[in-house]
Parts: sequence; structure tokens; C-alpha cells
Amino acid sequence: MSCTVLTLLLPAEWCPLKRPGVADYLHFLYNVTSPLILIKMLERSLRRLPCLAVRSGIICVVMGTSLHLLADSIMRRLQLIGCDLHSTVKEDPKTKYINQTSMVEVLELLCYYYTIGQLMWYVPLLLVLVLFFTGCFTSREQQDTMPLTAWVLLLPNAMYYWYLITEGQSLILFIFTFFTMTATVMHQRRRGMFLDSNGLFMMYSFSAALCLVMVWVLCLWNHSVLRKRKPPGLIFLPKPTEVYSLYLQPHI
Repeated sequence: MSCTVLTLLLPAEWCPLKRPGVADYLHFLYNVTSPLILIKMLERSLRRLPCLAVRSGIICVVMGTSLHLLADSIMRRLQLIGCDLHSTVKEDPKTKYINQTSMVEVLELLCYYYTIGQLMWYVPLLLVLVLFFTGCFTSREQQDTMPLTAWVLLLPNAMYYWYLITEGQSLILFIFTFFTMTATVMHQRRRGMFLDSNGLFMMYSFSAALCLVMVWVLCLWNHSVLRKRKPPGLIFLPKPTEVYSLYLQPHI
């Protein structure tokens, strides 16, 4: 999402293909800060994980974000030279001139690394969010007390989750996380514990993100071009980059 927005706003000469772009540097910063933030969130959790598990999870996050950075940067440059992200590698008209089967396989391997990087990033991230959520309860009834700043940040945070769900094709992971959080709330209420402002913010953010995903899918449900890449069934989740490649890229 940051790549798309920055590409639309910044001049093309600011982001040459042979140099890292502004979005790449922001991704560098994310790779450095995200493990530190996750460790800080784990300190808030009521359940202490073994040190080996924490270190293994942080390593997975670093490796996953690094793979995602590399694959996303290369795919973005393929998009800038005219490749269609809404088409498969073999169906893309820009890559049909490539006769070498090995080159096509390299591009498919890049997409594979992109997916693996997302999984290595998302699974530890969602696990840390669940563990952090378990520490967001208080004995006092504060269901309706969220500060104004939390309400202001609610929509951007929900849109961030929406992007992770749609671009990473991780709807099942997020639904499982949301059900786990809901079950935790029901269990804690039996003990007379209620969500504090942080817990409410997380629940509202996940709920709003899933609502955004529902609206996104309904708006594109009968799209003929995007449907070609998806198998028939209920799980149809177009990527924002595919929609961008289909509608916005030709006009830039």
C-alpha cells in the first residue's frame, strides 16, 4: 500500500529502478522497529513464553519481513515497467516474449518467496497480538471508555489490517485470531474481568477490518478479470495491487 501511494505522489525520478525507493526505506525502518515493538508487547502479556519461543518468533518475523521486502521491491519494479499484477506470470503479455522457461520459473519463485515471507511475518505477529490482548483486561468495568486519540486511530489501524488480510490472502488467520480474542473476552467476563481501552481498540479494529474486507469482496464479487485467477468458491479475496494494476496503473 505504501508503494502504491508513494508512487502516485512522488515524481518518477525520485525512485529510479536501480535504487531503493522511498517505500523501500520505509520498509527498512519497519523491519528494524517491528521486532522491538513485538518484544515490548510481549512484556505486557500475562502469559510468559519460553525464551527460545520468543527468539524463534522474532527471527521468523525478521526473516519474513526481509523476504517480503525483497519480493515486494522486485514485484513493484516489474509493475513499473508494465507487468500486470492481476495476471499470472505465464499469462502476462509483458512476459510472453520471455522464451526461457528458467526465467519464468524465477519469477514464479519470486512470488513463492513473497507468500512465504508473508506467512513468516503474519503468524508471529498475530500470535503476539493475541498474547498482548490477554493482558488487556481489568477488574473495573470500563467497556465504554476509549480516549479520543484511540477513536482517531481506529480507522487507519483497521485499514492496515484490511490491507494485510487482502494483500496477504490471510483471511483465515485473521478470522481465527478474531475468534480467539472473542473467546478470551467471554472467558474473562465469567471471571468478572472487562476489556480496558487497549483491548477495546483491538476488538474494534479487527471488527472494522473484517467489515472492510466484506465490503471489498462484495464490490468485486462478480469481476470477470479478477475471477479468472481465483478458483470457484466462497473464498474470493482480490489483492489491492491487482486492482491497482488493472485500473490505476494504465493512467499513470
